[in-house]
Amino acid sequence: MKFSEMPYQRIDMEETERRYRDIIERTRNASSGEEQFAIHLEYYDFKEDIETNMTIAQIRHDIDTTDAFYEKENDFYDEVLPILRNLENEYAKILYESPYRETLEQRLGRVTFRNMELEFKSFDEKLIPLMQEENALVSRYSKLIATAKIPFDGEIYNLSLMTKFTTASDRSVRVRAWKAVSEYFQNVTEEIDEIYDKMVKNRTEQAHMLGYENYIELGYYRMNRNCYDQKMVENFRDQIKKYFVPYASRLHEQRRRDIGVDSLKYYDNGVYFAEGNPCPTGTPEEILAAGQQMYRELSVETAEFFDFMQENELFDVLGRKTKRQGGYMTYLPRYKSPFIFANFNGTSGDVDVITHECGHAFQGYLLRNEEIREFADITMETAEIHSMSMEYFTYDWMDRFFGERADDYRKMHFADAAIFVPYGCMVDEFQHIVYAKPEMTPQQRKETWAELEKVYRPHLDYDQDPFFANGGFWQRQSHIFQCPFYYIDYVLASVCAMQFKVKMDDDFESAWAEYLKLCNLSARDFYINVIQEAGLKVPFDDGCIEPLVKELEKKAFV
Repeated sequence: MKFSEMPYQRIDMEETERRYRDIIERTRNASSGEEQFAIHLEYYDFKEDIETNMTIAQIRHDIDTTDAFYEKENDFYDEVLPILRNLENEYAKILYESPYRETLEQRLGRVTFRNMELEFKSFDEKLIPLMQEENALVSRYSKLIATAKIPFDGEIYNLSLMTKFTTASDRSVRVRAWKAVSEYFQNVTEEIDEIYDKMVKNRTEQAHMLGYENYIELGYYRMNRNCYDQKMVENFRDQIKKYFVPYASRLHEQRRRDIGVDSLKYYDNGVYFAEGNPCPTGTPEEILAAGQQMYRELSVETAEFFDFMQENELFDVLGRKTKRQGGYMTYLPRYKSPFIFANFNGTSGDVDVITHECGHAFQGYLLRNEEIREFADITMETAEIHSMSMEYFTYDWMDRFFGERADDYRKMHFADAAIFVPYGCMVDEFQHIVYAKPEMTPQQRKETWAELEKVYRPHLDYDQDPFFANGGFWQRQSHIFQCPFYYIDYVLASVCAMQFKVKMDDDFESAWAEYLKLCNLSARDFYINVIQEAGLKVPFDDGCIEPLVKELEKKAFV
């Protein structure tokens, strides 16, 4: 069904609770594991309607954050989500403690029950008021960023639409554009500080109510870290500091030479060529059409997937002034349909949507007919491998989007992906410090960020900018606000995707087969086991990063 034709109806909480109670009681009173499993299949159908309506409301709210109707729907779900989570938790406990657990585990898998255990550790009914307040704070931040109005050269732009100016070939334009962005954040930084301070204290209080020292342990449980812990992540970051930061610094030095400046300033961030970064040559419609042709040629599976997306209006990618910033893939279970949301802004990032978000959506499409829904319930460090790897698997088709500058795009994309790795680790370490010391003042948080930048981004010079030079850059990183501890998942996935890049350069067909295997394995096993089964090295392991960097240096187009 086309997205525009999908009906929306706010869920009836009274009826929803009644249905939950019925399922819970029948599951509790079932006389066999097979009977409980049959009820669980009913539960899938019941939840499909809830999740589909909630997702439609989310998408339509994000498309226009000023739409009064869907803003009210968003506020409604901010309130009821914790209540729904409590009901889900109660139902999961019946399965987890079932006398027929062995039968259920054979059907639903070990990962499902480990995830239930983490859910029990991360939620309690007494948290509901705090979780409602947390959701409202996230929505407040998201709307503040989405509705940013930045005056520039006689026009008003949002943050996404400013990107074409902050990465312009003319350095003087970049300087003025970054100054405009800085001025916007200076005007709202106190409000963002207030929002984040309340978030940190709220999340810390939730952790204390569950008996944890701070939010870090709770945050890991909420991210479903079901096979690795904080120490393993810290070891990974240490490897990145030792091997990847120097590599990224060499790439920045190459970038400095390529754009012809004496020293790199913050307004040179994201700029790779003196004549300007390569931009897509077509209209948004032509970019989507080129993407469709690309996926038809890549494989039978991707051809079917992209045709389905186009035919059912499952893209909303045009940038608009009141649209939520960023991009994502989500899923509409009733219609077995992935959906891609983005903000095209005339930069190469528009093509990245057709590769990155389509990597997510393609994996979702492959699992659309999976009977056991938990097998599709992947954790984010796995999900991001699908998207980041697809960016590399589509390299050979970049001439369709960039014409004569396809090689420039590949060089830029490769370097940008490598440069991202230290930044992603910095975001993660920042959050660990913040939640370990929730009593920090807003100013201390900014000072902490500024100190971390010296470690992870030693090349960076903010040229005495009054906002960015004082540790404010993190305030534009939405993941810090919306989903604590998510960001390291991008880095872990990037390291795996780069391993696929090394493999595909040697044998594309073999690498693609391993990628498809990874997509189909999904959450049938734990993250570490799945990536090993797909032929990848585990990023946490000593000896993963150093040899990878040596391989990447051979392919960095420098």
